[in-house]
Amino acid sequence: MFERRPSPAILTIGGLIAIVSGWLILTGGVWSASIAAGFVPLRMTSDPASIEGFASFFPVWLTPITAAFIHDGWLHLAFNLLSLAIVGTPTQRAVGLRGVLVLLLVGAYASIAAQWLAGPTSPAPMIGASGAISALIGAYALLFGGGKAKPIGPIPAHVVHAIWLGVFWTALNLFIGWSSAGSEMPIAGAAHVGGFIAGMVLLRPLLVWRWGGRRGEG
Repeated sequence: MFERRPSPAILTIGGLIAIVSGWLILTGGVWSASIAAGFVPLRMTSDPASIEGFASFFPVWLTPITAAFIHDGWLHLAFNLLSLAIVGTPTQRAVGLRGVLVLLLVGAYASIAAQWLAGPTSPAPMIGASGAISALIGAYALLFGGGKAKPIGPIPAHVVHAIWLGVFWTALNLFIGWSSAGSEMPIAGAAHVGGFIAGMVLLRPLLVWRWGGRRGEG
């Protein structure tokens, strides 16, 4: 069921992220864009005008989306585009384009909610598409996992596999977040976890939305 060639929709989404992020990296505009369009947890409880250096151009409710188009360097951008390329098309074949868009959108907001809960007074901008893409990874884990996992009581193998993937993903991203905590824009480990969980929760409703009682591929 794995599709080697990315779908046009996934290519378009990845291309838009690459164009905007690449332009910001080349022009040295990442930091100013992060202030203007990144998600800053402190903005949820404080007036941006009262925060020194944070004169924002985008409303806070929109920044989970705009932040996805800003990346702090080529490695950050490449990792997220590679992740999107690996899981995007197979997941789209299962849930459809509408399902992928829902996963990315809800994943973006779930990721910033998790990041805000982890540090509601943080002034550090959260940027990057990894939170949204984590929702695709969560759905992908349930769709294609379970080949080597064993069921535990009434819990089927694919759910056990997804749980273990979730534990590993959580531990990895919490470690990444901890290791970058001293930088101006630390890796948002909690955001990755929030997006991953959102993807797992949304998968079944999205499958029902697309297929109803039918089984098949699209």
